[in-house]
Amino acid sequence: MAIERTFSIIKPDATRRNLTGGINAKIEAAGLRIVAQKRVKWGQEQAEAFYGVHRERPFFKDLVTFMTSGPIIVQVLEGDNAVAKYREVMGATNPANAAPGTIRKEFAESIEANSVHGSDSADNAKIEISQNFSAFEIVG
Repeated sequence: MAIERTFSIIKPDATRRNLTGGINAKIEAAGLRIVAQKRVKWGQEQAEAFYGVHRERPFFKDLVTFMTSGPIIVQVLEGDNAVAKYREVMGATNPANAAPGTIRKEFAESIEANSVHGSDSADNAKIEISQNFSAFEIVG
């Protein structure tokens, strides 16, 4: 197995409900280490840049509005096959389809307010991490 890093966001619906500790407990129980973490509130420009790949999709405007509606927790996670492992811990995007015990099954409010984001590939993880953290903020 390869040690790698992935990017995580605890979204506004989860921070509003004080679920950061519960979500982080699931992350750590899965064997992932949180090597960088900060609470931020994105402006429209940051959210649009981060989700730019979805710019032409009908949900883009609502996604940006949601992601700027309150504070978020951005994180770098590290561990064996971190991208795949975190995606497994998150569960399906639609919480109705998520496996029992996953973050989204236990904490998500809806398919839109699904509590967390995780990188979908190692390449995207590197991009997303660099958009949100400088090298000195990541302490392995």
